[in-house]
Amino acid sequence: MAILLFIAGLFFLIFGADILIRGASRLALSIGITPLVIGLTVVSFGTSAPELAVSAQAALANQANLSVGNVIGSNIFNILVVLGISALIAPLLVSPSLIRRDIPIMISVSVIAYIFMFNEKLSFVEGVILFSILIVYLLFLIKQSRREQSDVKPDEVESSNSKIGILKYIGFIIVGLIMLTLGSNWLVDSSIKFAKYFEVSELIIGLTIVAIGTSLPEVVTSVIATIRGERDIAVGNVIGSNIFNILGVFGVVGIFSPHGVDVFPNVIQFDLPFMIVVALLCIPIFISGHTINRWEGLLLFSIYIIYTAYLILKETESTMLPQFYSLVCYFVIPIFFLFLIIDIILKNKLKLKNTTSDS
Repeated sequence: MAILLFIAGLFFLIFGADILIRGASRLALSIGITPLVIGLTVVSFGTSAPELAVSAQAALANQANLSVGNVIGSNIFNILVVLGISALIAPLLVSPSLIRRDIPIMISVSVIAYIFMFNEKLSFVEGVILFSILIVYLLFLIKQSRREQSDVKPDEVESSNSKIGILKYIGFIIVGLIMLTLGSNWLVDSSIKFAKYFEVSELIIGLTIVAIGTSLPEVVTSVIATIRGERDIAVGNVIGSNIFNILGVFGVVGIFSPHGVDVFPNVIQFDLPFMIVVALLCIPIFISGHTINRWEGLLLFSIYIIYTAYLILKETESTMLPQFYSLVCYFVIPIFFLFLIIDIILKNKLKLKNTTSDS
């Protein structure tokens, strides 16, 4: 029964998010918002709705560690897997405004979340602060989008702006929200049963199974956007989702948890710092040539495989963990940084060559 609930929950989450995005995107396009802003707001908030629904439900059910693990795991998954797979399909172009504005914001709010949880507690006041920052960020993006409206081509704007069309899109949003609510209930209930049956901690379930499940809308959305050539949406979706997860989901969880959110020590010691490191990793990859090439996509995806293997070995208390840890620290990480440096140098040389030839 738990397996059926889990499958049904994922189905409702994925298709509910898809319907929600369709309705919200059409409404956004009808007023002429640029693809990057759509990716950072409508699409990213829509694809993050599963994380919000699952985490809020988990918080109300006094399963706060599931919600904390869900957010951290989703943010790690978004950058390493969603961007990784999307870049493997086709090299991704990164907007300069994304590098100047949104990447620093993502890193900053990640650090703020770490500071708030350093005492192993996320309080009501801290939840309010995080959610307030989200409102300010959203208002800033809306203001920014108005400046960029002139860059949107007329044929990109939704031609049907009638009351019937608007009601249809609102209907999509309502149906999507209902499916997300039902799906989140089923996913949380089944995940708790899995954790009890396999004697696995709720944190690990949140960091892996639930995080991957609730991030599937980001995967589908970014991959489809990449295939269709809307690469601004693909990258903006991931960065916007991560910002929304930290500010919106952590904010709501902090506000609605009955007695605040208790945070496990290993979250402070490893998982949150790793999430920040992954966010920082975006800077050298994004800045060099303003692209994410296939090699970098493979690199990002490989890091997630290693991270998941570490979580499994640690949770099962495997005797192989010390050897695995040594292998990663003294062999994998140095080779990774060596290849990354070489890749950045080659990308900058190629960019300089193209600039010279154009001039």
